[in-house]
Amino acid sequence: MNNIRWPTFITITAALCTAVFFTTFLIGGPATTNAAVAIDPHRASFGICFGPDRFTCVVDGDTIWFEGRKIRIADINTPEISNSGCAAEKRLGEQAKIRFQNLLNEGAFSLETTDRDQDQYGRDLRIITRSGHSLGETLVAEGLAERWRGYRRDWC
Repeated sequence: MNNIRWPTFITITAALCTAVFFTTFLIGGPATTNAAVAIDPHRASFGICFGPDRFTCVVDGDTIWFEGRKIRIADINTPEISNSGCAAEKRLGEQAKIRFQNLLNEGAFSLETTDRDQDQYGRDLRIITRSGHSLGETLVAEGLAERWRGYRRDWC
């Protein structure tokens, strides 16, 4: 510090403070914030699907419409709502649908591809993640879904 004169020290300190202020307040924070956006590029407000016009909404716990594309969540299976085998399955299916809607609306997410692009019904097969963690796995952990094993389970 003996070799640096006060005017030089003040100039350097002011420049560093200006850079921190500019980064934090004017361009939205440090670079790590922008990296998070690149990791999870999608964000939307999901409603519950009603009627024939569907663009961005939740059908049930493992099917959504996103930007006009019908997507089947590839890593889970949830109880059926429309063709349920019993009242308990329908109730659990409704819970899964509402919980999945809430999870989707909590923030940005990614759509990851699987070994197949579409299923036999023409739905896009995707795993939905946030910060690298599957939202479907959250439903599994909460007892509202099971991991997809290639067939549907009897929930009754």
